[in-house]
Amino acid sequence: MNDWVPSEFYLGQNYPNPFKEKTIIKYCVADKTRVQITVYDSIGKEIEKLVDEEQQPGTYQVEFSTTQFHSRANGNLKDGYYYYKMTAGGYSSEKKWFCKNELL
Repeated sequence: MNDWVPSEFYLGQNYPNPFKEKTIIKYCVADKTRVQITVYDSIGKEIEKLVDEEQQPGTYQVEFSTTQFHSRANGNLKDGYYYYKMTAGGYSSEKKWFCKNELL
């Protein structure tokens, strides 16, 4: 295991982006604190809370799957832009992504 501990909070851009079925979000936590990462649609409606727990300092990643989230009855995202936001202690950052279910 890597003993490196981040000195600051950080929210990375998801990969891949655009994505079809799933994407990965990497983030860093500098201090023990409650971390929340939430996905929103283009008009600000909450789609899914990916992380909502106290975490130790470290580097983390979370996967988002368009077919496995629980907030929508049909289980699939429509094509379009979405946002995800991380809040942890006094830190807040937001990123934009594009979901394309019919990639050529």
